[in-house]
Amino acid sequence: MLFERASGILLHPTSLPGRFGIGDMGEAAFQFIDFLQSSGQQYWQVLPLGHTGYGDSPYQSFSAFAGNPLLLSFEILAKKGLVLQSELDAFPEFSEGRVDYGAVIPAKLRVLQKAAKRFRDSMSEKDREDYHQFWLHNSWWLDDYALFIALKDYYKGAVWTQWEPGLVYRDSETIGRWQNVLHDAIESIKTWQFLFMQQWGDVKQYANRRGIKMIGDIPIYVAHDSVDVWANQYLFQLDENGEPSVVAGVPPDYFSETGQLWGNPIYHWDVARDQGYSWWTARFRDTFKQVDIVRLDHFRGFEAYWQVPGGEETAINGEWIDGPGAALFDHLRHEFGGELPIIAENLGVITEEVENLRKRFGLPGMAILQFAFGGDAACGDLPHNYPNDIVAYSGTHDNDTTVAWWQSTGGEDSTRTAKEIADEKAYAKKYLNTPGNEIHWDCIRTLMASVANTVVTPVQDLLGLGGEARMNFPGRPYGNWQWRLKPGQLTDDVKKRLLEMTELYGRAPRIRKQKGIK
Repeated sequence: MLFERASGILLHPTSLPGRFGIGDMGEAAFQFIDFLQSSGQQYWQVLPLGHTGYGDSPYQSFSAFAGNPLLLSFEILAKKGLVLQSELDAFPEFSEGRVDYGAVIPAKLRVLQKAAKRFRDSMSEKDREDYHQFWLHNSWWLDDYALFIALKDYYKGAVWTQWEPGLVYRDSETIGRWQNVLHDAIESIKTWQFLFMQQWGDVKQYANRRGIKMIGDIPIYVAHDSVDVWANQYLFQLDENGEPSVVAGVPPDYFSETGQLWGNPIYHWDVARDQGYSWWTARFRDTFKQVDIVRLDHFRGFEAYWQVPGGEETAINGEWIDGPGAALFDHLRHEFGGELPIIAENLGVITEEVENLRKRFGLPGMAILQFAFGGDAACGDLPHNYPNDIVAYSGTHDNDTTVAWWQSTGGEDSTRTAKEIADEKAYAKKYLNTPGNEIHWDCIRTLMASVANTVVTPVQDLLGLGGEARMNFPGRPYGNWQWRLKPGQLTDDVKKRLLEMTELYGRAPRIRKQKGIK
């Protein structure tokens, strides 16, 4: 799909400012949409919206279909009478700049449990009908998900392979017994999902009405400790105990000398094909309800993926295995009709076969400006080499911020040597024609001026923040996904400067309309 010339901002909702320890779908989300509109932006890109599990990573969720209940806005629930003012007043004080997941999760879930009970106890006829319709359309994943989360709580977070055998192997009598035992908890969890879909639906509708499209994210893999694997074990390469026999990752790369060992179980792609890719179709259909465009994570894994034997400590001893290839995307194009609104995350070790697959289905790829200066003038991440059908970023959630990248010295904070960093900086200074005093704006300007149809800037780069604002360190299992905006950081001066640059390079909607640009 060929996108129009436009730009946007990458900001995950957990990073929004707010009173309750973590960003949510309340007032700050609507204010951010207003900022996007008034600064000429046309995209809001988010990370996966799922219920996070291990390490609080959006890419290791408990479900590929459920929303993260931590994103529920207390203030919106309070307006419906589901959260009491006394509960808001008594809620603990948390740091404005970071998410303390260990403290926030139990504090927020205690309030949400009471809110869910109030909802069930005071349902109006309309609430009852809306909830029933929600359940009818989502019960095929919702029932398993709610039981899974209730069991996780009962077993104090233990991985599903450590539950009683009847649950591990999904004996129907055992499942039914536990559904009765955990009935109240299950109903609360289902209620959270109903409320999540309502709140996110309002956010998306507000954005769309103001000319903002939502870019979401589908991770190629799901977590082993997820309802997706537990309820669909036949779709994954598992041993007789339910443990992954092979796991996913990538070989040594820019981020790690030993590769990245993600640990996710790998699909039985032949089984998925024989079932008409029904699980994948449902996954895309559900995500397209929540967002307008999907960034398809680790696109190269659909052509060939790096497979590592289970039990390995690094990703070095892996091998490339053929993925589903064109068959999956032919199926998706048939199911959804016409062009697919998908961005292919084609970073890393990319082959001609991967690019041929991407181009065959008209999927724009990605370019990262931080990767542009370590080679020569032929580097595809350099703006003069961009095609139109590309989404250009200064960096992503996996990169350091642009300012921190510029200040990097090598050694522990980078896989690059001091000499490599010095060479990159010298090249970047010449290419960007800058001494680097405002390196973040230099990079934004360069991308905005490029022929790339789409430019997305992480909000940390828009604000020129340092390494303290980095969202994720690939390969590090802790301390990620915590950064948050502080109230007032998106100032009128930032908005004005971004708008001027957006208009200057023909990416603002009213400029495009006046000039007749498509």
